[in-house]
Formats: sequence, structure tokens, C-alpha cells
Amino acid sequence: MAIVTNTVNYYDGDVVLEGLFAFDDALLGQRPAVLVSHAWGGRDSFVAGKAEKLAELGYVGFALDMYGKGIVGSGPDENAQLMQPFLDDRAMLQRRITAALTAVRSLPWVDGHNIAAIGFCFGGLCVLDLARTMADVKGVVCFHGLLGKPNNLAGYKIKAKVLALQGVDDPMAPVEQAIAFGREMTAAEADWQLHSYGNTMHAFTNPVANDPSFGTVYQADADRRSWQAMQNFLAEVFS
Repeated sequence: MAIVTNTVNYYDGDVVLEGLFAFDDALLGQRPAVLVSHAWGGRDSFVAGKAEKLAELGYVGFALDMYGKGIVGSGPDENAQLMQPFLDDRAMLQRRITAALTAVRSLPWVDGHNIAAIGFCFGGLCVLDLARTMADVKGVVCFHGLLGKPNNLAGYKIKAKVLALQGVDDPMAPVEQAIAFGREMTAAEADWQLHSYGNTMHAFTNPVANDPSFGTVYQADADRRSWQAMQNFLAEVFS
């Protein structure tokens, strides 16, 4: 096994974006790809690491870019400023992540008929919105994501299988929002699952998260269990 990583520029209109892709060059031919959508801080080492782990599983991992080449937040205040325009304009969010889907399909190692997407926090919302646009992807996995329904889409029928992995004590996606999410997915005729981890807050997959007052705390068991759930899900959707 030899994991190769590199970056590639792609575009949303005039906005230059930079994705990082990873694949195992010991494997021959095309293979499924998994988009990795970042949290509110931008495309960082966390999602790059996830792309590499996906490559170790035999996929092409593609850490996408929602903000623009080289744009990464420096802390909570700047992160919030970067994320907020996409929460206010969900059509822009949907267009931006669709650009990443187009970009990954152009990579020569990718089987364009077998693509899934995972996302963390804000990235979880992004991959859910990708599914809500009825994009041709096999499945999406939302890790401790924002679950709120967009206000620019109606009457959609979700083609992708959906897996949401949430902490029951997540203040950014409370139980009431999870219930509304389930109703939304059922109305959209989605094949959906929601795993709720007890005694677990937001950002439970991030080892540096340690701010109970903000609601972001790493939880090793939920991290391990959710990654295993994702692996099982991807094996199913790509079968």
C-alpha cells in the first residue's frame, strides 16, 4: 500500500477552490470516491487525514473546499464569519458542494458512478444538502452535523442513502431538530438512518475538542463507533 496525496484546483464560477485527494496507487483501475466536507474552519489537516484514511480503505478520498483556495479560519469568530454566508444562502452552499462533486468525477482514478460524501459539523449540513438536491450520489454520512432543512428547496425526493451520526447532547443539533430531520427524510422518501450516541456532545470525532461550555467535546467511543458505522454504510452503498 502506498497512499498518494495531491491537491487540485476547481471552480465555482469565478471562485477558485482547492481540493485534496488521496488514493492507494497499489490498486489498479477506477474505484469509488468519497467526498469529505470540512467543519466551519475550512479545509484543514483533520479532513485531509480523513481523506487518507478513506484511501486506506480502497476509496479515493477527496477533501473538498467550501470557502476558497487557502481560506481557513483562525478561530471561532472567524470560522463563524466564513460559515454564516452559506447558512444564509443555501443555494450557494448547494452550488459550491456540487462543484466538488463535478471535480471528483474528473479524477482518472474515480468510478464516476460510485460516489458518496461524508461531512463533519458544517460539512455534515453540506453533504445533507447535496442529497437534498437529488444529486446522483450513492450515500451521504453526516457526523455531528447541523440538520436544519433548507428554505430554497421543496418537494425533493432523496436518491442517496442517508446516515446521520449525532450526539444526543449536541446543543447545535438538539433532539427536537433530530426529530424534525427524521420527518423530513421520511417525507423525502429517503432510505435514512439516525444513530444517536449517549453522553455525547458536538464535535465528538475531533480529538482537540475540549470545551464543554461551548458544547464541543471529543468522545473516543462515539468517534470509533461512528467511523465503523460509516465503513459499514459505505460497503453497503457501493455493493
